Amino acid sequence: MRFNGKAYVQPVLEWTGKSNRPPLRIGILVGSEEGFENWELQLFDRLFADPRFDLKAVLIHPGGYGQHCTTPLFDLVAKVDRLLFARQPAYRPSYFEDIRRRTEFIHLGEAGSGPTIGSPALEDLRLDLVLRTVPRGLPDAFVATLPYGEWALTFADLKSRTADWCSFAEVSAGAPTVQIGLNVNHGGGGPVEQIASAAFNPKFSAARNSAFLKEKAVILLMRELRRLADTGSLTSGHDTASARPAGPPGTAEVARYALGLVRAAAARAAKELRRKAGVETAVWTLYSGAGSVEHFDPHLAVELPPAKDSIKADPFLFRHGDDFYVFYENYAVGDRKAHIAVGRLRGDGIEPLGPAIESASHLSFPFVFRNGKGIFMMPETHQEKRIEIWRCTGFPLKWELYATALDGYSAADSTLFRHKGKWWLLSNLSDHHAYEDHCSELHAFEVDGPKLSRIVPHARNPVVIGSTVARNAGRVFARHGRLFRPSQNNAYGIYGYGLNIMEIQELSREAYRERCIRTIVPDFKPGLAGCHHFDAAGGRYILDARLNS
Repeated sequence: MRFNGKAYVQPVLEWTGKSNRPPLRIGILVGSEEGFENWELQLFDRLFADPRFDLKAVLIHPGGYGQHCTTPLFDLVAKVDRLLFARQPAYRPSYFEDIRRRTEFIHLGEAGSGPTIGSPALEDLRLDLVLRTVPRGLPDAFVATLPYGEWALTFADLKSRTADWCSFAEVSAGAPTVQIGLNVNHGGGGPVEQIASAAFNPKFSAARNSAFLKEKAVILLMRELRRLADTGSLTSGHDTASARPAGPPGTAEVARYALGLVRAAAARAAKELRRKAGVETAVWTLYSGAGSVEHFDPHLAVELPPAKDSIKADPFLFRHGDDFYVFYENYAVGDRKAHIAVGRLRGDGIEPLGPAIESASHLSFPFVFRNGKGIFMMPETHQEKRIEIWRCTGFPLKWELYATALDGYSAADSTLFRHKGKWWLLSNLSDHHAYEDHCSELHAFEVDGPKLSRIVPHARNPVVIGSTVARNAGRVFARHGRLFRPSQNNAYGIYGYGLNIMEIQELSREAYRERCIRTIVPDFKPGLAGCHHFDAAGGRYILDARLNS
């Protein structure tokens, strides 16, 4: 597939625009020139891939870890945690073989105030900004000379030479989310600003959570760097960063965490054994009632219960003639994949009509819509590594493949809609190395309609980052001049914990802005563990909810 005459290779790595601005001159501040982590290699790769950036130097700060010192017990627990739950394949760069051959390495003086003899002065590098990856930064006076300051992801402050405690406190406390922020220090004694942040669904292991957050942090960081390169100005800091990052955990905290980790790992192992035996299946139920996306009360909804051989999720309502139809992800207890089925609403029940689309791979999220006289469906086909559009040839059970897009990419829960005369595609892509995850990135594209023969990526992709808001949870609604996007709220370690109604306030090729106007949590009926999808048509709505196992 092509757009603007160029192959669409990678929504994050490939840049197809033009800029009259000189490339941003970037320095990376590290504590050692050996043993770069996967996320750091990913970052280097993306900087080299994009002509808007010039990675001038890697600065090695001998005192970069400051005075942080972790206990031997924590070092041991962190190491075991990493080995058991955070192992990942080594990242293989695409745009360099040896980082030392692509950029300069400069060892700073012992005090961190200047380079060693024989290296060029820091001032001669004429850096625009420095990214700090260790707790201790550059001298304040030097930072004040950087046009865009010293940047740091929040986990840069949560490490020693031997271990890091990124997300340790949140996982230990069972927090609903874990957060990363991007902070900017302008020097001169002024406040440190946080210019971007995102919240994510926590993992049961702090080490796994840390590795996941770092992979996602590259996406957040690159988006903000691209914004700066394109506009020449920083986004306004939406908060003042915390002046006192958490220190390393003490012995008692580590002991409590280790016991909790053992219990959590045992529970997960038992659950996985039950799943493989076909006795552990997520069971979703449907609820329906009268209302619209702005005004509906799930407490008043009527249940459309599942059957053992027909568990229904991701429901889409479709009005055809005088009847309401429901297209849904359908599977039975013990199934490893689902297909798309359809039923007709009859009072407070669904009359099954049969399979609509079946495949050798898993299908879900049957987004069904009209365009002119045609009826189309865009189900989730991420296992096929592409988006598929199907056209109805005999309603409601006969469909044929009409178009494909984003070949080679893992896209989930995609929706199409028109806004101010233009077609837009919103899709949850998983841009990942080790941790495939469709809940954390919402990508927007201007397209030419269901044929998807022309796709223009949004300048700020991903336009939404974070598992509490990014993943689509139904179609986009245009109501009384306003746009509403249902989204998933994945939190408390639960996929599909809650449901948000987002209002899209601004949408163009260069800008995307939305706000959450409502969040529905699984307390509207007894026995629920989650709710993660909403749709409405003709004054009626439908949503799904997960039952407690």
